[in-house]
Amino acid sequence: MDRTSALKVIVDESLLARVPGYVLGLIAVPVVDVAAAAAEADDLLTAAEDAVHGLSLGKAEVSALPSIAAWRDAYRSVDVNPNRFPCAAESVLRRVAKGDRLPRINALVNLCNAVSLDSRLPVASCDVGDITGELAVRLAHGGETYLPLGAPDAPEHPEPGEVVYADAQDRAHSRRWNWRQSEVIRTDVGRRRLLLTVEAVHEGGRADVERALDRLAAALDALGAVRQRPVVLDAAGPWAELFAPERDAPESDGPKQDAPEQDASERSVPEQSAAEPTAGPSVVAG
Repeated sequence: MDRTSALKVIVDESLLARVPGYVLGLIAVPVVDVAAAAAEADDLLTAAEDAVHGLSLGKAEVSALPSIAAWRDAYRSVDVNPNRFPCAAESVLRRVAKGDRLPRINALVNLCNAVSLDSRLPVASCDVGDITGELAVRLAHGGETYLPLGAPDAPEHPEPGEVVYADAQDRAHSRRWNWRQSEVIRTDVGRRRLLLTVEAVHEGGRADVERALDRLAAALDALGAVRQRPVVLDAAGPWAELFAPERDAPESDGPKQDAPEQDASERSVPEQSAAEPTAGPSVVAG
C-alpha cells in the first residue's frame, strides 16, 4: 500500500443540483495503528451515549432534530424513503435513544460514533488502502458493484440514481448515501490508511461539520495518528486531492508533528480541464 498516493475526492455536480446544501468534511489519515480499544475513544463514546440517554428522545423526536430532519428531506430528494433507510446519524441516535449502548468495534469506529452522536451528523471511518485515483459521491448508474458489510460474497448493485461513494473501478462503497458502508472500506484493527468523513445537509451545516472535524482531529492526534489538515467540500469547492505528501512533511511512523504551511496548490485552484469542477476545496485550520 502506498500511503502517499493521492486520492481525489469529488462531490458530483448532479448530486449538488439535487441537494445544493450538501457539505462533506474530510480528514486524510495516511498512517494510523487502529487499536481494538483506546481509553480516549471509549470514554468519548460513553459520554456521548449518556448525554443522549439523558434527553429521553422518542423515535419521532430523533427524526425531528434539525440536522436529521434535513437528511430525511435530502433522502426524499434522491428518491429514498428515510423511514426504511435512515441516514447513519439517525440510525445510531435511534438506537442509543432507546437506552442501548453501541457495539464497541475498535478505537476509530468508536471515535466516529461518539462524534456522530454529539454532532447529530453522519461520521464514518473509511479504509481507503484499496482505493486509488478517485472517489466520487455521485448518483449511481446501476452497474456499480457493492460488497455488503459482513457479506462480501453476496455482491449487490445500487439502484440507478441512488447516491453512492464510488471509485474509479466502478465499485460502490456505500448504499443509499451513508445508510450502509461496504466491506471494502470497513475499518479494522491494524495499520491502516483511512479517510474520515463528516456530512451535513442542513442550513448552517458547514459550521457543524467544521466543529466535528476539529474534534476528530484532536482525538486523532491523541491516538498518535499521522493525519492531514481537515478539508471541507461543498458546492463552492466540490473536490480535493488528499494523501499526497505535504511540503516538508515526509511520512513518519512516529506521532504527528505540527502541520507545515500549506502548499500553494492547496490554497488556490489549479488550472483545470473543462471537464473538471471549477472550484477547489476549502481547508479548515487544525
